[in-house]
Amino acid sequence: MDTILNKVVLITGASSGIGEATARVLCRAGASVVLGARRTERLQKVVQELKEEGGQAEYCTLDVTNLEQMHEFVAFAQQKFGRVDVFINNAGVMPLSPLHSYKVEEWNQMIDVNIRGVLHGIASGLPVMEKQQTGHFINIASVGAYQVSPTAAVYCATKFAVRAITEGLRQESGGHIQVTLVSPGVTESELADHISDEQARAEMKEYRRISIPASAIANAILYAIEQPQEVDINEIIIRPTATS
Repeated sequence: MDTILNKVVLITGASSGIGEATARVLCRAGASVVLGARRTERLQKVVQELKEEGGQAEYCTLDVTNLEQMHEFVAFAQQKFGRVDVFINNAGVMPLSPLHSYKVEEWNQMIDVNIRGVLHGIASGLPVMEKQQTGHFINIASVGAYQVSPTAAVYCATKFAVRAITEGLRQESGGHIQVTLVSPGVTESELADHISDEQARAEMKEYRRISIPASAIANAILYAIEQPQEVDINEIIIRPTATS
């Protein structure tokens, strides 16, 4: 039996990058996907294309820093499809800068989106999964959840936090909810486009010379979801084969 067929999968940050690629891969594999992000026009385009291919897809405007909107996102999925099988906390931002640049607003943005957004997803999705006695959380971290590099102190701190939250959720899940941490290395996305610090932008441009497509991360997520209920893929780290 195909363990992803007709599963209802919610994806935050689904308007581009890993989120969009995951929506496409999972929908084409037979899942019903619900996409959330702030850029509604991008979501509408992706959903329309998936529906034209015969897939089951819906979208909802979502700012993950807003708990009420997250609750509405989950309620929307329940209204459309009746349940929540998988919740993918993917939304994230990465405005890197050295600490001595004192970009406090950008630090707070990373904390709000990368940490608070994940917690909001858990707060909204977990009660549904507990009532169902089944479900799967997939939290997207980064190789920055395991090591820190210059200009990335705050970003890495948020991803260390995602890793800790995910492990805590796994231990508390009671054996009926699967929990997976996916940590991508350098992946094609828009994350680096929003770096305002010139030094960090230049370094990241060089760092991202070798990157893997977002579909590679999507395929890893598909693998985790395809496992039977009694198998829990706890952590996946994905990097480009080439290092320079």
